[in-house]
Amino acid sequence: MDLRTRVNDALKQAMKDKDATRLSTLRLINAAIKDRDISARGEGREGGVDDAEVLAILGRMVKQRQESARAYEEGGRLDLAEREREEIAVIREFLPRQLDEAQVRKAVEAAVRETGAASIRDMGRVMATLKGKYAGQMDFGKVGPMVKEHLCAASGQC
Repeated sequence: MDLRTRVNDALKQAMKDKDATRLSTLRLINAAIKDRDISARGEGREGGVDDAEVLAILGRMVKQRQESARAYEEGGRLDLAEREREEIAVIREFLPRQLDEAQVRKAVEAAVRETGAASIRDMGRVMATLKGKYAGQMDFGKVGPMVKEHLCAASGQC
C-alpha cells in the first residue's frame, strides 16, 4: 500500500474516532502532498508525486515541528511545544524506521564505493545516491558532515 493510501485510510479512521489532533495533522499531511502534486503538474510531471517525494515531505514536516517545539520551549510555551510533539508522533507513523549511526556509516561507505567518489568534489553525487536509497531513514543534516569526513579521510585533501 502506498503512503498516500495509508494517510487517507488513517484520516478516515481519525474521523471515525473523533481524534481531533490526529485528524488535523493528517489533513496537514494531505495538504502538503496535494500542494506538491500541483507543483509537479506545473513542472510537467503528470501523475503526482511518488512515495520517495512523500517521504521527503514528511521528513521536512517533522523537522519543522522539531524546530517549532524547541522555539516554544525556549519561549515558555510548553503547551504549544507538546502539541508539536504530538504532531511529530503522528507524522512519524508514516516514516520508515530511522537507521542507527552504524547503519548510516555503512550506507555512506557503500554509496562512496558505488559512486566511485574520490574527493570532496564528489560529495553531491554521494548525497544524491543516499537520498535516493534512504529517503526518510536518515537525517541528511547529520549525514552530510559524515560523508565529508569520509571523503576527506579517503583523499587526504581537506
